This record gives sequence, C-alpha cells and structure tokens, in this order.
Amino acid sequence: MKLGEKQVLTVVKKVDFGVYLGTDEERVLLPKKQVPEGVEPGDPVEVFLYRDSDDRLIATTHEPKITLGQLAVLKVADVGRLGAFLDWGLEKDLFLPFKEQTVKVQKGDSCLVSLYIDKSGRLCATMKVYHLLSTESPYKKDDRVSGMIYDTSDEFGMFVAVDNKYSARIPKKDICKGLKVGRVVEARVAAVKEDGKLDLSVRDKIPEQMDKDAQYIMKVMQGYDGELPFTDKADPETIKDELNMSKAAFKRAVGRLLKAGKIEILEKGIRIR
Repeated sequence: MKLGEKQVLTVVKKVDFGVYLGTDEERVLLPKKQVPEGVEPGDPVEVFLYRDSDDRLIATTHEPKITLGQLAVLKVADVGRLGAFLDWGLEKDLFLPFKEQTVKVQKGDSCLVSLYIDKSGRLCATMKVYHLLSTESPYKKDDRVSGMIYDTSDEFGMFVAVDNKYSARIPKKDICKGLKVGRVVEARVAAVKEDGKLDLSVRDKIPEQMDKDAQYIMKVMQGYDGELPFTDKADPETIKDELNMSKAAFKRAVGRLLKAGKIEILEKGIRIR
C-alpha cells in the first residue's frame, strides 16, 4: 500500500461501515459512502491513500488535486499555529508547515506545492519545489510563457515555475514592483541557459519596450503638472521607486522622447514641451 498515491486494491471484506481493501495481512478501510455500487469481495477498486483527522490510514475514491511526485497550485483554506492548511479536494485539508513555506502564506492565497511524507508518516505540502522542476522545456529565446513565482532570492531574483513544471527565474535586475511569490506572470524568455533553465523578462524587447516606457513617462509627467522632478542622472533607486523601471530603460525612453521633441531637459527635471 502506497501512501499519497492512486492505486488499485482488492476488496477483501465487506462490513456495515464500508469495505476493507488490500490483503488479509494488510488492509485499509474505504468508508461506506464511497464504496462503488455492487462491489463484492475480490473486486478491484482504484483509491487514493491518506491519513484522516485521527491519523488513521484511509482510502478514498475522491480525486485529490495532488499526489506524490506531482506539482500543483493549491489554495490556502486556513492558517493555524504551526502552518497553513490547503484545499486539495479531500475531507481533511493538506498541512503546509511554516518551515516548508518560501514566504508566509495567508488564507485565500494560492501557492505551488509538491507532496511529501514527513518523519511521522503523514502527507504534507512544501513550497520548496526548485529541485523538482524540469530543465527540458520546449521554449526558446523570445517565446512568451506563463508561470507562477514560487520563491525569491535577494541575490538571484525571483524563481518561476513555467507551466508549473519548468525551471525559470526573473533576474534581480529585471524585477518590477508588484511581483511576489504566488503571482502568475506573463513573461518573455530572455535566455535559455546552458543547463536548460530559463531567464525571463516581464518587459518586451527593447524597441517595443522603449515605446511603452516613453508613453508611460509622458503619462506620469502629466500627473506632475507636466514636469518630472528628476532627470536621467537620478539615482537608480529613485527611478525604480517612482517609475518601476531601470535607469537604463529610463534613459532610453527619455532619449526617444527628446529626439521626438516631446520633452526638454532642465537642470533638475524634465518638462513636456
């Protein structure tokens, strides 16, 4: 009998409260309300094995949203003293310990997790899925992809599971405001690394992005009564905080606006002509 997996077991005994599956030496209960109609001893039944609220091994014919070896996006049903509880389609919610969370989750959040058996023999969830992601994606440079952010690093950036299965990251220099663990992002493949992992960008290729950035800067300047209170010589942090773009992207967009005659550079700011 394999905990956390779907399997076909044989009915060995019928009782008032269900049927026992397995063998005479090792058996598990399938509760009466889940027993298929007409089942008799010797018949095969496909079930999933987990532990109930009393920590007893039990079978179910219900379809879990995740099994051992899989990755799935599950919603946080509740948060307790020791961790969170995820809705995985069964009567008992799946436990996600605090130590297995890459960020602290809240009720209603969605998170990408895998299933594992802890030291006590219980099924639990973990958000630490980096080692389970494939590096054999079908994507190439400039392809558009979608994926969930599942972890973040001050040194390397944000880690993304493209299609919930392929290993990718948004490098630190390309991170924008609003990106956080649990968010699904639409991105462009900026590079396919030698090891097969993907580098992603949430920005378009430079020519297209310059147009978008230029339009955005003009809109922001209109909100400042036509004048931006800093120039392209400002600190990168100031530009990032005010416009959510890198200094290099800002300078490119300002150059485009200047060339088009739409702005003029002042000593301490930029003004719409």
